[in-house]
Amino acid sequence: MAGLILIVDDEKDLVSTLEYNFEREGYQTRSALSGAEAIEQAQKNPLPDLVLLDLMLPDTTGTEVCRQLRGLAETKNIPVVMLTAKDDEIDRVVGFEVGADDYVTKPFSVRELMLRVRAVLRRSQSAPPPSEELLFGALRVDPSAHQVWNDGDEVTLTALEFKLLTTLLSRKGRVQTRKQLLDDVWGIQADVSTRTVDTHVKRLRQKLGEAGEYIETLRGVGYRFRLHAE
Repeated sequence: MAGLILIVDDEKDLVSTLEYNFEREGYQTRSALSGAEAIEQAQKNPLPDLVLLDLMLPDTTGTEVCRQLRGLAETKNIPVVMLTAKDDEIDRVVGFEVGADDYVTKPFSVRELMLRVRAVLRRSQSAPPPSEELLFGALRVDPSAHQVWNDGDEVTLTALEFKLLTTLLSRKGRVQTRKQLLDDVWGIQADVSTRTVDTHVKRLRQKLGEAGEYIETLRGVGYRFRLHAE
C-alpha cells in the first residue's frame, strides 16, 4: 500500500470524494469530521502516514488540532497537510508555525492534492536523520530524537523549526538563500513566500535565546549558520 491517509473535514461529500480518489491510487484511508475525532483517529494503530487537515472544523480549528498532534509522542512526526478555503498568508504562516508540512487552498484539483501529498510523503520517508548528536557552542542537537538543548536546557521546537535548525547547522559557514531554504525545508511544492522563511528564522532565534546569534543574516541574500561558535 502507498500509505494510510487520515482525512479530517466536516464536509462529508468532500471526504467521500477524497477517500475514493486516494483508495483508487492504492492508499488506505481513515476519516474524521471533527477535531476531537481527528485526535482520536490519529492515535489508533496503525498510525496514519499523513493527515489531511481542514482549517475550519465544527469544534475547533485545524491549527489547534495540528498543535495537539505535534504535542503527542505517538503523532508528533506524522506529516500534516492543511486544507483551507482561506487564501491569506497569515493563515499559512500560523499553520506552518504549529508544524504543518504543506498548505493547500480550496478549491483545489484532486490531481494537485495528490501531487502535494506524494511530495510530503517522499520527504517524510527519505533517509532517516543521523543518530549522532550535533554539538555547536551551547547547542546540543539530537536529530534522531528531534530534541535540542541550549546550555543544558531543552528547547521546544516545531517540526519545521527543527528541520530549519538542522539544515542551517549541517551547512554551517555556507550562505543559504531564502529560496534554497524554502525548497529544502518546506519542499519545492510549498506555496509560501520568502517572508515565511524570515518569520521562522525570527521565531527560531527567539527560542534559542543567546544561541540564536549563531544564525547570521546576510542582508539581501539569506542566512548562514556561523562556522565557529566563538
